[in-house]
Amino acid sequence: MLDDLDDIHPLFHGAPSTTEFKKLRKRIIRNTREAIEQYGMVERGAKWLVCLSGGKDSYTLLAALHELKWRGMLPVELLACNLDQGQPGFPATVLPDFLERMQVPHRIEYQDTYSIVMDKVPQGRTFCALCSRLRRGNLYRIAREEGCSAVVLGHHRDDILETFFMNLFHGGRLATMPPKLVNEEGDLFVYRPLAHVAEEDCQRFATAMNYPIIPCDLCGSQDGLQRQQVKQILDGWERNSPGRRQVMFKALTNVRPSHMLDSGLFDFLGLALRNTSREDGDADNSTEIPKLR
Repeated sequence: MLDDLDDIHPLFHGAPSTTEFKKLRKRIIRNTREAIEQYGMVERGAKWLVCLSGGKDSYTLLAALHELKWRGMLPVELLACNLDQGQPGFPATVLPDFLERMQVPHRIEYQDTYSIVMDKVPQGRTFCALCSRLRRGNLYRIAREEGCSAVVLGHHRDDILETFFMNLFHGGRLATMPPKLVNEEGDLFVYRPLAHVAEEDCQRFATAMNYPIIPCDLCGSQDGLQRQQVKQILDGWERNSPGRRQVMFKALTNVRPSHMLDSGLFDFLGLALRNTSREDGDADNSTEIPKLR
């Protein structure tokens, strides 16, 4: 069905006809649908704010969601949104022109968070934390104004893995980006439908479709970011052991609290032996802990 050309969504016009691309496209759509179903993202009749930065990941997200909706597999209303953060040289007409041409309902919002970030962040420090916080606040506001129940982001499998290792190496906790969460105010969902999609697939897809990629010159201009360092480590592991990323991602979906060390997740104090009978009759199974001398 995905190969039919008569009813294809405009976002796929001009798609390569090669077998390799068809397999790539089907894999992305299949993985996206699996994540949506696995994590219960769909509320029939809901409206989603699909965040579009102009990068390869958000273009892949936009195309996959519209393909699923076009095929009748995603019964929600989609509104694409780009937040123009006032970065110098940002090509402000690229996304509006693209979305109009693709017949995608959208909203373009201008908020000069760039000046705030440059003013507040000391020289030599990274911009990402403050920039993300300001962007997230504006996106939540826009979602409320547009009557959306969810903010939908383009984070993929590799983003999730990198965040896990950043928390492990630098944060002292086992945590990452969940595919589905509720914001702090409790009034919006945050979804990541590309949770199962590899970054390499996003890159190959956006390149093959010739989407107009807009680089992020703010954080992309900074060297030595923790995420870049973690990415290099994962790249090395993947080169030495192909498929390692997918194995590690699988581990994030297969957690055993009883084999970790967090007593908040597993009742170690209440752990007891099953009642057993002994030859000399029932006996007290309690054990007295010897006192230290």
